[in-house]
Amino acid sequence: MCGICGIASPVGPPDPDRLAAMSDALVHRGPDSGGMHLDGPVGLAARRLAIIDLAGGDQPISNEDASCTVVQNGEIYNFPELRRELERAGHTFRTHSDTEVHLHLYEQHGPDFARRLRGMFAVAIWDARRRRLVLARDRYGIKPLYYRHIGGVLEFASEVRALPRGEIDLDALEAFLAFNSIPAPYSIFREVHKLPAGHVLVWEENGTVHVDRYARPGPVPIEELRTDDEAELIEELRARLRDSVRAHLLSDVPVGVMLSGGVDSAALAALAAQESTDAIHTFTIGFAERSFDERADARLVAERYGTNHHELLVRPDPTVLLPALAEAFDEPFADSSALPTYLVSQLAAEHVKVALSGEGGDELFGGYYTYAADQLADRLAPF
Repeated sequence: MCGICGIASPVGPPDPDRLAAMSDALVHRGPDSGGMHLDGPVGLAARRLAIIDLAGGDQPISNEDASCTVVQNGEIYNFPELRRELERAGHTFRTHSDTEVHLHLYEQHGPDFARRLRGMFAVAIWDARRRRLVLARDRYGIKPLYYRHIGGVLEFASEVRALPRGEIDLDALEAFLAFNSIPAPYSIFREVHKLPAGHVLVWEENGTVHVDRYARPGPVPIEELRTDDEAELIEELRARLRDSVRAHLLSDVPVGVMLSGGVDSAALAALAAQESTDAIHTFTIGFAERSFDERADARLVAERYGTNHHELLVRPDPTVLLPALAEAFDEPFADSSALPTYLVSQLAAEHVKVALSGEGGDELFGGYYTYAADQLADRLAPF
């Protein structure tokens, strides 16, 4: 998972004790190692959960002449291709980590480097030559990144808990009551903001900040589809899903799948089992209430694809679970799926460091009833 944080100040060097305290607040995200980098007006810190290049990928990482330094939370799935391209352009790599790709890609393309990345990431790059700090977040906002910009001083972190919090933002509270979560750029605190998905933030040494969008994901317009043949579209979808799963399996540690009884996670487990040379681990939790228990369906998938299957019957105690969730989420979040997700994550963490899940499947494939209701609402409104 990893955690990153940093301070950029136009009025003097950052307080190393303050930066260390910020990093300590994120130790649960990266228990494997931690590091700091202080240079003039900027300090960067990282807590690492080692996934790729276990021995050589500790952060922060600097380029050959130490003119650029990076910290990252995430994983870049096209880093082997980017690395080969950058090496052909003359860049020299000191590690085998996907994190180092950011440095040389930034040297090549500046703040536009994020456009070339395929993956999930929150990244910060200190450019000592140009005296600017660049933050970037992936296209879908999978990895979190919060920041606070007061009096020219920029502080950022993977979680709100590492930042000064201040007063509650009543506009964010209103959004939470409407949407069950708090959308970017809001956070529950007035002075703390989320960097929106698909955006880059640039802090200059004079204390100014610029936030720009680099990506706006959306469906391909129908007129741009290469074919309208259903069989061809099915094959293209299958190929894209397989390619995505194959990329997500790129790791130096075992990867598992959180397996419910639904279509999304079952498809991921099937593809992961087919793409992996070793038997994958799958994880399922069950409940005593039969209407909520999907273990039987998950077991069928696990048996079909020969996974190392782990399942657990849970009887959650809300007096223990709800405070733990409140602590984990850092700000209000009202999706009830958080409870089973938290429990199955606990089970998975006993066996693997990385696990795929079916999160996002309903958003991509229109699986929620509310999507149908939204379509019907406009048609029924005149009546």
